[in-house]
Amino acid sequence: VSGGVRRRSVTSSALSFISHIVFCLSDVEGQRSLREAFEQSPIRRSFKSKVLVHYPESTDRMPLNKDAVNMLCMPRGLSFRTQADRLDPQFHSFTMSFDDGTRSYGFVLTFYEEVTSAQIITAMQTLYQMHHVDMDSLVSSLDESDVESLAGVSACLGCAGSFDPARDTLYVSKALCLFTPLPFLQAARQFLSQLHQAVTSHTAPPLPLESYIHNILYEVPLPPPGRSLRFHGVQGPIVCQRPGPGELPLGEYPLGEAFSLLGVDNMVQLLTCALLETQVLLCSQDYQRLMTVAEGVSTLLFPFQWQHIYLPIVSAPLHHLLEAPVPFMMGIHRREGAQRSSLHLPHEANLCFVDIDNHCVEAPEDLPLFPDQIELIQELSEVLLRFGLPPQGGATTKPATASPRLSSLVLEDLMEDRRNGNLGGEELAVLERLQALARRCGGGKMSEGEKTLGNVFEEEEEDLKAAKLNIQLREVFAGRFAAMFGRYEDFVIHSALDLDSWLSNREGTLSFDKGSFLSVQPASHLQFLSRFLETSMFSAFVDGKVISRWADREPMQQLFDNRLERERLYDTDEEESRSCRYRKCTSLFESAQNIERRLLKADHTAIHPHLLDMRIGQGRHQQGYFPKLQADVLAQGQNTNKWSSRVTASRRSDPKRSALTEGLDNEQRQKHAFARKNLRQSKLLDSSPQAVSQTHREFVDGLLSECRLKTKRMLMERMGKESVELGQGEANITGLQENTLILGLCDLLERTWGHGLQLKQGKSALWSHLLHYQAAHGKTEAPAESPGQSTTPAVLFSLFIQTMSEGLSEVGQARAWIHLALEKKMLSQHLKELLTNQELLRQLYKSHAFLLCEEEREQFLFHLLSLNTVDYLCFTRVFTSISISYRVVIIPMKKLSIAMATVNPWVCVSGELGDSGVRQLSKNTQEIYFQCKNLGRLSTLQLGQENSGLLAKCLIDCVMVYNEITGHTYKFPCGRWLGKGVGDGSLERVLIGQLVSPGGEEDAGRWTGTPPELASPSQSVRTVLGSLGIQEDMREAANNLVKHFHKPEQERGNLTVLLCGEGGLVLSLEKFLLHGLKSNRLFQRNVFVWDFVEKAVVSMETADQMGDLHGSTLTKGPPCDSLCRYVNAINASPRNIGKEGKFQLFVCLGIRDRLLSQWLPLLAEFPLTARTYEEAALLRDRAAVHSLSRILHTLNEFTITLETALVKGVDL
Repeated sequence: VSGGVRRRSVTSSALSFISHIVFCLSDVEGQRSLREAFEQSPIRRSFKSKVLVHYPESTDRMPLNKDAVNMLCMPRGLSFRTQADRLDPQFHSFTMSFDDGTRSYGFVLTFYEEVTSAQIITAMQTLYQMHHVDMDSLVSSLDESDVESLAGVSACLGCAGSFDPARDTLYVSKALCLFTPLPFLQAARQFLSQLHQAVTSHTAPPLPLESYIHNILYEVPLPPPGRSLRFHGVQGPIVCQRPGPGELPLGEYPLGEAFSLLGVDNMVQLLTCALLETQVLLCSQDYQRLMTVAEGVSTLLFPFQWQHIYLPIVSAPLHHLLEAPVPFMMGIHRREGAQRSSLHLPHEANLCFVDIDNHCVEAPEDLPLFPDQIELIQELSEVLLRFGLPPQGGATTKPATASPRLSSLVLEDLMEDRRNGNLGGEELAVLERLQALARRCGGGKMSEGEKTLGNVFEEEEEDLKAAKLNIQLREVFAGRFAAMFGRYEDFVIHSALDLDSWLSNREGTLSFDKGSFLSVQPASHLQFLSRFLETSMFSAFVDGKVISRWADREPMQQLFDNRLERERLYDTDEEESRSCRYRKCTSLFESAQNIERRLLKADHTAIHPHLLDMRIGQGRHQQGYFPKLQADVLAQGQNTNKWSSRVTASRRSDPKRSALTEGLDNEQRQKHAFARKNLRQSKLLDSSPQAVSQTHREFVDGLLSECRLKTKRMLMERMGKESVELGQGEANITGLQENTLILGLCDLLERTWGHGLQLKQGKSALWSHLLHYQAAHGKTEAPAESPGQSTTPAVLFSLFIQTMSEGLSEVGQARAWIHLALEKKMLSQHLKELLTNQELLRQLYKSHAFLLCEEEREQFLFHLLSLNTVDYLCFTRVFTSISISYRVVIIPMKKLSIAMATVNPWVCVSGELGDSGVRQLSKNTQEIYFQCKNLGRLSTLQLGQENSGLLAKCLIDCVMVYNEITGHTYKFPCGRWLGKGVGDGSLERVLIGQLVSPGGEEDAGRWTGTPPELASPSQSVRTVLGSLGIQEDMREAANNLVKHFHKPEQERGNLTVLLCGEGGLVLSLEKFLLHGLKSNRLFQRNVFVWDFVEKAVVSMETADQMGDLHGSTLTKGPPCDSLCRYVNAINASPRNIGKEGKFQLFVCLGIRDRLLSQWLPLLAEFPLTARTYEEAALLRDRAAVHSLSRILHTLNEFTITLETALVKGVDL
């Protein structure tokens, strides 16, 4: 049980193998039912239990929380049975965390003991009689049909839950529990099993039970790292082992069982949910299965550690913790016959529900795939098949009963000694008893003694096989994390000078360069990694690396770093290691051999149990009854532990190590206290009303703090401050990280709206609130049809989402609503509106809910309001299938607006996701409404007219496009004539768009956090600029294209803007070719570069036909052929795009097909150029042409894909 940070490291003071032994049984003096449902027979009810006694009774290091231990030892409470029920002992385990961050594991054996108290038997009989009378009165009050339907049920309940003292024997549950500092699952299970076997045996054990308990409490130490230890239980030796310094931490919970229950696919999906810190809820009828799966997932997280609430077993009094608005990993007991639909959970939007018994995992929506998931599943399946387990899962595992086990090690030793004649009478008697016990295990006869021993050996082999499977499965995942984060140290940022300054500025310090790390990852891994880098477990991992500059590293991080160093040392093929190809783990068999070596031959043997100084006559053996132990004997022993004193002395001899460990612990506690306000384990497990109220108060504070941090992080990311500080400029991959942060905001809002929720529709708490709010306002019409004045904006939003987003789940609709509100800068406003209906809030939420805490709620909305300072396109880019309404308005020059009556215009709007198709405007109108599939962020607009007469012309200022859903406005500047006989005679123009900021058109083009997207070239290009400035503009345009292609593909901006926009390649090249162009010799009217290109091609073709080039080779060869072919194809296009449009198309096609760098020298050397350009023109400057050709040649290595709007109608 952990409310804070989980840590596996064991402090130097944890020397003993176990720290406590606890006995739980009934509160005889005052039994109370936990569930007073009168329809349940008293035999089927649960009663309160208590801790009877625990040893040692007090300890300074680990004070025992009796209430918590009682709930975890008996999660269902005390139960009664009769001889008609199953009375097999049941084993389960749990884990507890202490306020100092250390952990302890509890191992519980629950068994049934006959009730001897006449008072309890009489009370049970009275309860049963009262229940019988209540059921009779219930049946008599029902109709005949109801009576018939209940007849069968009541008959079954009567048989199963009846109690008659004259006929039945009453049994009550009791529990034995061991606490260990490390998860020694097998050893603890065997010791408890042997202890229970001794109690139920016909003959008394060789020594009083106190001797065995005293021995394991005070005389059995922890095995040293990398060694195994043999100690003695009541009926045989027990072996446990501990991994060495270079091995994975101890993990004995059987992963093979977890994979067998759920299957490889489901386990990988579950691990993905845990890594992304979703809420994980496990469900099973078997408590040990809950622990097996939870601990299995936890061990597979290495080198990362779960940072949030960890409660693999949640008893009924703690079910309020299911409302926790934070990531958690919890397990609940499922009653027999209970269905998934009967669970009413407040948080389901980001919940991973695991039905262990039915082998099912319900993952959250849009869960990304684990990197190389297909290859990982294949490797895991191969490991399971080698051990004879089916990868698909669904296997039925053995119930967690506690059958007696014997160690094959000692049996083999004794058999060998017997054969060699080295056993005396006493030893032979011991062997005979061991053989008898083995026979009972195997069910064989005395004559089949050797076969029975073989069966026991097989059980030992199964344990060994399970241990080897465990380590191999863990090594596979450890290898995956090593491959994914092998170079993580290169991206850790060490900016603080000392630990104090780092701690004091933790929130404002960037410790990991996420953008650069993601930029070198395979594209298929980015969805997972971008979300994982935002988790608390990764932040804690990086924090540990930063702190290691001033203190020792945490053991798990040090182990991971050492493994990475070793891999780099032995990995000679650096090219192979950096490739994206999946590499299988190579250390499987080596790790398994280490485990096998320690288990097959124990390195150390603990002191044997021995007689204690006890009073004679107490604790006599009575079969089936656990004796009352002598407390004074078990309270002693701390001063007689010889082994403990030796280990303590060795620890004292290394003061440097002790000081470093202590310093590290202090700093780590300081670090985690700063990073997250811990929910103390003692408070989580306290079910008193005061403690529950305090726990939810801390949840409220945590939500507010998380909102503050998330909004701050989103603002920093959007404004690009991180990139500026790191000198990255535009190289960060903001789009992917931005989507991840917005998804995290959606999760936060869902958890906030789910806290204290008691009435919910569907899986989304926020969408449920919106539906209730909508119903309260009584508005069901779609906003597009009749947006009445009384309909609020929040309701309009929800109605639009319902109308336009067919096929989305409740969670998807809620996310669409959040994205839309965020894009419209109305998220805080709409949420505030939802919270104005106080009566609805009181109906939907419990009193401790966050939304009913007025002060915190206002601060929460204030933090969300800060997001209005930046601009988002999150709805437009994420919900691509939604239909959007657009309004297009053509704005002519004011003085010539009357000329619009003479044209018949059409438009075609294009964006990141497609185009609208040609939309014809009605005659004498300047605007059009249309609806089409979401086009994404708009980039270009084709504007044309059908009338080709000389009077059909108009000077267009710009075209405005309005997104009626998101409220965004796009401006497409033009500044040119549309019509024949004016300008370049164009009847169609391709305009480049810019997003107008919400502040107004006077700030057009400003888009916070992204580079400005400027307009189509204007008539200002006619001004002849200085040659140096023109060449600099050309280099800048080419450089922008190079930077564009060096960004990750999903983060690149609009290529059309870089080609055709202000400062783009087309405009820069046009300036270059206009420099020094003579205007009054060959051509009339305005001067256009296309006139020169067209004339040059005609002259080339004519000269080539007449052979009038005086031996020149200019017209021969592919460059000349391609130039002529492309120019002729552009002229032959049915589109009337004018001379500027043709030159733009000429440049775009040339750069796309890697021909432009060849065409430029060709044009420069042609004889026509000398007559057309002045001597000082750049095109006649060999050095300038050569430099420009080289610049254009560098662009040939990139694959350029042009928008359809640019190349439509040209077949090349």
